[in-house]
Amino acid sequence: MEINLDLRRLSGETIRQFDEEGYLIVRNALAEKTVDRLAEAGDRLVSGDRLENRQTSCGGRYDSFRNCLALDDAFIPLLVHEKIFPIVVQLLGAYLHLTTSHLIYKYPDPPGASPSARSPGWHRDYGRLNQDLGHAAVPRAMLKCAYYLTDSIEPNSGATLVAPGSNLLRVPLEIPEDEADPDGVLEPRLKRGDCLIFENRTWHAGAVNLSGHTRKAVMFGYGYRWAAPIDYRTQPASLLKKVDLLGRYLLGEPMKATREYQISGGDSPLSAWCEAHGLPVVRPPI
Repeated sequence: MEINLDLRRLSGETIRQFDEEGYLIVRNALAEKTVDRLAEAGDRLVSGDRLENRQTSCGGRYDSFRNCLALDDAFIPLLVHEKIFPIVVQLLGAYLHLTTSHLIYKYPDPPGASPSARSPGWHRDYGRLNQDLGHAAVPRAMLKCAYYLTDSIEPNSGATLVAPGSNLLRVPLEIPEDEADPDGVLEPRLKRGDCLIFENRTWHAGAVNLSGHTRKAVMFGYGYRWAAPIDYRTQPASLLKKVDLLGRYLLGEPMKATREYQISGGDSPLSAWCEAHGLPVVRPPI
């Protein structure tokens, strides 16, 4: 499903469809200059010899950096992005924090690679939650916003595949025998600057990259305050100094202590932000 970014408020129909399908595609979420700046920052990281926060796999064809927000200032504006963050709040509510910021470069697969190759394979995010509670009991705990920095318009260009409606499954995803994907799989046709939003329960996988070009993306995840971040526990003081009060709240800086228990979770600059922007503080029940 695609949405119109000219509207700050999501329609009830859009929210209902997200609840049922588990994903949204937002066209032209990032301006060209922003994409260029992010790609330049990503190139600096992957071309260097830094190992801290780095995650590689598939014989080096998958190269990434966890908590990239803290590694280059170019990623900081994505924390409260003017077009995407309001969507996140309307889909989750205002009691949030950042759970991950993940720069991912997916290099071309070798010639002759099978079009059905999947890397990573089909999975749900926040795997610990799935293991601890079981698929039948897993709630929506977070959203991931995947900003594409290169085109993945043609088939088999390394885009993230999604299985619409799989967010509502109470059992593991079923893949037909001798098939690589479930029935109804969607391979998004994404341009640089587009954003794919999906929730933790939505089954997804990485398509093979036969494009001959590196697929570049950066994914920001947001989750409820009771869900621990994936790729950090505390952020460096140097990063917290570069963001405002809302940014520090989203990055986990402790709020002012209170003497009385507050069922709301305490003072939240995000609640004030929502009210100032005409957005609901509480997400309607799913």
